[in-house]
Amino acid sequence: MPSTLSQLAADLDAGRITSLQLTEQALARIADPAGEGARVFTSVYAEQARAAARASDTLRAAKLCRSPLEGVPVSVKDLFDVAGETTLAGSVVLRGKPAANAHAAVVQNLLKAGAIVIGKTNMTEFAYSGLGINPHYGTPQNTWERNVEGGRIPGGSSSGAAISVTDGMAFAAVGSDTGGSVRIPSALNGLTGFKPTAARVSMQGVLPLSAYLDSIGPLAVSVECCAIMDAVLAGETYVPVVPHPLRGLRLLAPTNVVLDAMDETVGKAYRAALDKLAAAGAVIVEAEVPAFNALAAINAKGGFTAAEAYAWHRALIAENAAGYDQRVVSRILRGKDMSAADLLDVLHARPRWIAQVQAQLAGYDALVMPTVPIVAPRIAELQASDDAYYAANGKILRNPTLINFLDGCAVSLPCHAPGSAPVGLSLAAAGGEDKRLLSIALAVEGLLAA
Repeated sequence: MPSTLSQLAADLDAGRITSLQLTEQALARIADPAGEGARVFTSVYAEQARAAARASDTLRAAKLCRSPLEGVPVSVKDLFDVAGETTLAGSVVLRGKPAANAHAAVVQNLLKAGAIVIGKTNMTEFAYSGLGINPHYGTPQNTWERNVEGGRIPGGSSSGAAISVTDGMAFAAVGSDTGGSVRIPSALNGLTGFKPTAARVSMQGVLPLSAYLDSIGPLAVSVECCAIMDAVLAGETYVPVVPHPLRGLRLLAPTNVVLDAMDETVGKAYRAALDKLAAAGAVIVEAEVPAFNALAAINAKGGFTAAEAYAWHRALIAENAAGYDQRVVSRILRGKDMSAADLLDVLHARPRWIAQVQAQLAGYDALVMPTVPIVAPRIAELQASDDAYYAANGKILRNPTLINFLDGCAVSLPCHAPGSAPVGLSLAAAGGEDKRLLSIALAVEGLLAA
């Protein structure tokens, strides 16, 4: 696993390594024909990255440092505009469309902070699946059991983002999260992923899936790394996170919906994490969250994502439906049958649902649950069967989606034993509680790693 951002900053400050050396290492890993680089990156900015790294080294030599990301290679998902390039979003149907006139706000913020944007990462086409399978550009293999019978899914939709970090092609990655697309690949690959409150990071210059649910967050190797990235993405000055006391921490562990169809590996890791928290003095209340039972019915006709995706894609579908991943376009087309009344039903139901969950959360510091209830399935099994694909997608999206609909914030932390299948532990809170949640996650991370 790559170094943390703090470790890299210390090494750069001490002259043990240069930004150019870090960048060359990342580019070499991307280019390695035996590695995943060809499936992870849809664009690589080799010369721009080298030039930026040289400039960063010059600034550091002059004792100038723009942020904790100064001189560090990072990747961005293929949803974010880069000036002069068409944003493809893991598709082929946008080839030949107009190039972006300007960088997305998050790309601008990264560059201002001195980060080295190494390239754009592969993803589920148009971000519309939690599996990470892409028939156009290939599917990056999960770090676990790689090359065993074709490998396992990376999780999606920020699939390339996760593998860019696990394989040292970048030291942090930027993804989007509409229904878990930052947290799912983090959980399935042993990374830390942070989904902020949606309004926290600007969506300017980002190809949308759902304006009501989209959020932008980092995938990295630690909570501190995610906090550093989050501050940069939000255009803020980073303030170091302080761990929240574990003794007396009140956590609500839902017993309904989020544990359904949980496999044995996830169940054991989740229970072990709860036991560690309880032994450290956290108060864990296992109880039903009644509102969770209602969400499937609220979204029964496709919810915000189907309605908004169809509105955005309908002209492209009419132009080139055959060019889409057929498992993606079939989900988008669900929105065709939604009426204005159906969408209004979801719009009206959401604030009531949020109020119910927030009322139950009022006595707690955070929710705790498995990020996803199963370990990463094999790629070949899901490619071979529509039934297997949709069943796995439903299970993997189910838990994270609850927090997007809540307009909350959430962190996925690795909670598995070393060498075993990666499992994520989700800590979540109501919208606007981002910094407090990161503080809680930092303390829990330390406990789980002990």
